[in-house]
Amino acid sequence: MNVKSNQVVLSEIADGVCTITLNRPGALNALNDTMVGDLAAAVAGAAADDSVRAVVVTGAGEHFMAGGDIKWFKQAIDAEPDKAVIRREFEAFIHPVHDVVTAMRAMRKPVLAGVRGACAGFGVSLALACDMVLAADDAVFTLAYCHIGVSPDGGSTYALPRAVGIKRAFEIAYLGDRFGADAAREAGLINRVVPVAEFETSIGKLARRLANGPTHAYANTKELLNASLNASMKDQLDAEAKSFADCATTADFAEGVTAFVDKRPPGFAGE
Repeated sequence: MNVKSNQVVLSEIADGVCTITLNRPGALNALNDTMVGDLAAAVAGAAADDSVRAVVVTGAGEHFMAGGDIKWFKQAIDAEPDKAVIRREFEAFIHPVHDVVTAMRAMRKPVLAGVRGACAGFGVSLALACDMVLAADDAVFTLAYCHIGVSPDGGSTYALPRAVGIKRAFEIAYLGDRFGADAAREAGLINRVVPVAEFETSIGKLARRLANGPTHAYANTKELLNASLNASMKDQLDAEAKSFADCATTADFAEGVTAFVDKRPPGFAGE
């Protein structure tokens, strides 16, 4: 087990799974500038580490993330009366946030969000940036940006309509209502809901399943799915053919085919 720790983000690698934990439980893991930098470093480290076969993003304590740190926002606007400066400062804050989202979507590894408790604002955006989301039954979601008079960021205006449809996306964004895990699953925001008492066990089990899977094929599948909504049918079919042929050259394909013929479980190595 390899654990890298700092004040606001924890990164732990064990059995091929990198668990990235947002670690400001006293602030409901709210996002500030320090967390942005440390989260970016943790994501980049997981992407570059060949021993990592799957990634979990979760929150310390009883909550996932309550969005941006509103107290920090208040300090920022109180300290600077010049609106042009405020605009530049917040753009400078948000662009690195978006770099994290982009890196997660581009990472050629499965990324799983483990959500319990509050998931608000950028917490929703971060969960949407993950490939799959498993939530505890105590999870509560709200996009929330409207409550502080700003438009959403973190890629939620891109991911949300694709997940729930444009009309539902408008409702979630305009009203900022709170809704539970079952409603989030029904809407298509998350994949699975488990009792809070089984949350840690369920996250670990699903992460290990992904880590033990054909990770090269997962990487190609992720690339295909990410591109699909902006591709023509012909371009997507061409990409599928190239991707399948690429996977067919791997040791995992040979193992999967052989295991099927031999009627035994495959042992994938990600190669």
